[in-house]
Amino acid sequence: MNSKIEHSKSAASGGDIVKYVGAALLVLAGLFVWFWFADQPRSAQLGAWASQWRALAVVVGLVAGGAVFMLTTKGRQTIEFLSESRFELRKVVWPTRQEAIRMTWVVVVVVIVLSLLLGGFDFVIQKLTQWFLGR
Repeated sequence: MNSKIEHSKSAASGGDIVKYVGAALLVLAGLFVWFWFADQPRSAQLGAWASQWRALAVVVGLVAGGAVFMLTTKGRQTIEFLSESRFELRKVVWPTRQEAIRMTWVVVVVVIVLSLLLGGFDFVIQKLTQWFLGR
């Protein structure tokens, strides 16, 4: 097993907080460009490629914000978690196509049987309630 137990610090460092704010501002700047140039007069300023430029601004904002976030302590922990997850996924024994199809049919049959059973219970309870209230 490749996991480590570490107690995380409850308070983030000052540099990390600045990076969090910077990442959030970059994402918000990309979204601001998207909505600011949504008006027809402002959109005309960007030319014929207005929607593509707006989409590019959002993508650049998200990528830049994500890159700044990855420079923080939580970002490094996220990268470490993803690399460990990838390592663990290599250990997984994936089912063959035939096994997957067989298990899918088992799930479908169980769902049908349980839904019919629950529907039957519902019908019986409904009829008993109507009979009881009708007396």
